[in-house]
Amino acid sequence: MNALQAHLASSPGLADDRQALLRQLVDGLDPAQLYWIAAWVANQAAHPTARQGAVAPANATRLTVLYGSQTGNARRVAERFAAEAEASGLPVRLVRAGAYATRELADERYLAVVVSTQGEGEPPDDARGFVEFLASRRAPKLPKLQYTVLGLGDSSYPQFNAMGRALDARLAELGAQRLAPLAEADIDIEPVAAPWSEGALALLRERLAHDAPIASVTPLRVAATRPQFHRDRPFPAPVLANQRIVSRASDRDVRHVELSLEGSGLRYAPGDALGVWHRNPASLVTAFLAALSLDGDAAVTHDGRTQPLREWLTRERELTRLSRPLVQAVAGRADSAGLRAALQSPDALRELFDSHQPIDLLRAHPADWDAAALVAALRPLTPRLYSIASSPRAVGDDEVHLTVAVVGYHAYGEPHLGAASHWIAAADEDATLDVFIEPNERFRLPADGARDVIMIGPGTGVAPFRAFVQERQQAGATGRNWLLFGNRHVADDFLYQVEWQQALKDGALHRLDVAFSRDQAQKRYVQHVLRERGAELYDWLAGGAHIYVCGDAAQMAKDVHSALADIVATHGGKTPEAAQAWLSELLQDGRYARDVY
Repeated sequence: MNALQAHLASSPGLADDRQALLRQLVDGLDPAQLYWIAAWVANQAAHPTARQGAVAPANATRLTVLYGSQTGNARRVAERFAAEAEASGLPVRLVRAGAYATRELADERYLAVVVSTQGEGEPPDDARGFVEFLASRRAPKLPKLQYTVLGLGDSSYPQFNAMGRALDARLAELGAQRLAPLAEADIDIEPVAAPWSEGALALLRERLAHDAPIASVTPLRVAATRPQFHRDRPFPAPVLANQRIVSRASDRDVRHVELSLEGSGLRYAPGDALGVWHRNPASLVTAFLAALSLDGDAAVTHDGRTQPLREWLTRERELTRLSRPLVQAVAGRADSAGLRAALQSPDALRELFDSHQPIDLLRAHPADWDAAALVAALRPLTPRLYSIASSPRAVGDDEVHLTVAVVGYHAYGEPHLGAASHWIAAADEDATLDVFIEPNERFRLPADGARDVIMIGPGTGVAPFRAFVQERQQAGATGRNWLLFGNRHVADDFLYQVEWQQALKDGALHRLDVAFSRDQAQKRYVQHVLRERGAELYDWLAGGAHIYVCGDAAQMAKDVHSALADIVATHGGKTPEAAQAWLSELLQDGRYARDVY
């Protein structure tokens, strides 16, 4: 019996220490999770004799579906797989990796893992604890376990699907048997996920049919209703405002965008993201057609659908991000030894991805292309996710705000645009944007409003913290709010400066520290401010504060994490190893959350 079951089984009325434990358990859970716990407790009270059966492990005849997700894709695939398994009559439970009790792994018989890979072959934040446990000496031998892994990745990163491969290999090393082979999906997930799911479920139905069932209690579930509008059916949200929020002197363009959700039924919470389906710039489509001498009106049939090439390139193909399959296709058609060598070198491939868009690659390595081959080589267009910069408590349920940096630069003698940000920036108040809500359960304010929060958000990474401050003010939270913001110039790039100053005056923001990197001879970033405020920051964390980081994953998030580890070691009197372990515990407990990209 776990700690929660022990306390729930106790006599009515909880002692102070047990109340404290219960508060610790529910801290950070969202309303749906709290309602689930309430329903489960009610069921336990109504059926006290069933409690003994619930304690008995059902692992022998149960499928556990475990997912680690950063942007929501792995969660969606895992939810669908679990639903299909349940519809097939299989006993199944769905568990987020960050909520999985690793002590149960030794007793698992059937396990399906859906996991994404982030950055340089790293796990999603909510799977870090599970991955670290599995890689450690504490991981048990697993001779009775049958498993399958579906890895989700993005072939525009050199370490494509590294986490799926690592988990698959480690489970096998621990003695587990592959129920179905490792499957690896690129951003076009369905062509890989569908056959993996079908094959794994067929094998599971066969294997589980031979296992004798044991006594169990059917869990209560929160009724899941899919909203009318979602990722595959976005809502056309009218633009209410689209305002530049950097000075005219700034060579960057950052937009504050307000959209109407009226009539959509969409609901969000601070910490969630808004997905935007965009169109590729007409100038970029024209450049593709010119570079390859192709006719935009030519009909192209792909995946059973036929439409003009120009339509494929405008609405359905990724034109600004390289992928490994495209590099492979260009290398083959252009017979490029250099590209073939780059495909064998992670460093060379990373440099290529960082410095080239697809049009650059096609121009640098000319070859004969036909329209159908081009459509097949380019990967499908995917929506862009933007951290929501508003609280519905403050702006109303039918409105949502974004903070969008417009990407634009010159390279190889040509202008280059960020397709989605350019699309959003060009949307005037007569336009609509196709949007959906992407929940981010890992990036939530603490349920206890008395907890302090520390928010680190340089550049447009400050967006979710605008929502956090609004939410805490409207909810009457009593905990302190500390924001650390960074950008290049205080005179040009201080995003939402007036709002932060007003929040300080109103007491909605208790502390604001800033770092403007170009306003002095030596560059100064948020990680430098963190180190300078190390003693105070550690005191806040030691006192129970939650800390959040949002923004660039490639450099900023790593530098901030390194600074935090040094602060914990220095001011907490810990070894570097113990400091890292302490931060890992905060991640596992939900007190250290990152929304990085």
